[in-house]
Amino acid sequence: MSFQTSDVPHAGWHDDEPHDESVGARLNWLRAGVLGANDGIVSVAGLVMGVAGATASSHTILVAGTAGLVAGALSMATGEYVSVSTQRDTERALLHKERAELRDDPEAELAELAGIYRRKGLSKQLAWQVAEELTAHDALAAHAEVELGIDPDDLTNPWHAAWASMISFTVGALLPLLTITLVPDGFRIWATVGAVVVALAVTGVLSAAFGEADRKRALLRNIGGGLVAMAITYGIGVLFGTQLG
Repeated sequence: MSFQTSDVPHAGWHDDEPHDESVGARLNWLRAGVLGANDGIVSVAGLVMGVAGATASSHTILVAGTAGLVAGALSMATGEYVSVSTQRDTERALLHKERAELRDDPEAELAELAGIYRRKGLSKQLAWQVAEELTAHDALAAHAEVELGIDPDDLTNPWHAAWASMISFTVGALLPLLTITLVPDGFRIWATVGAVVVALAVTGVLSAAFGEADRKRALLRNIGGGLVAMAITYGIGVLFGTQLG
């Protein structure tokens, strides 16, 4: 018994390439989590280093760092919720419009879908065949995918985005906060710098891996940006601490 390669659902797929839409969605969430953690590391590290430059009081540093962590996490969550809610509202409006067009003028919509596949390189006959078969299977999904880039059954969830951003920011921010408050005064600055460098190296490697980018360049950007941020805020803290003292 012989069969064609096209008869096998996954023929031609490479094991290291994600072809499942849910895999792509999970990778996007992981990438967003890494970036959120990176924001938490840099912003809170800069804050506590600035305060440490002005005072040696562990209590003051802890209060300032905790306030920065909470404010940053809530800001990230609120921003993501508002942004993703707006995106979801737009997606729903576009799907509503598409449903109305399919209901009121299905023939024109079929011709439009066939035209899209023609522009993608299919022959006229094959483009019409594909359009007709996809329309018969699920007209809305077919149009939403090629016209709008939307999956009607998998719209973005603002609550998921808000929680993911808040948690990832908090996890990242806890590292510099705990390091600078738990390490003795004489070593806290360098211990915090070391901990932040290691953490930024990890997030840099992960972000490069998700984006399939050059890891060395990502590491230099990530660590260099964090060091610059800490140096500037620490310098400002020393300046103000000296003047106020």
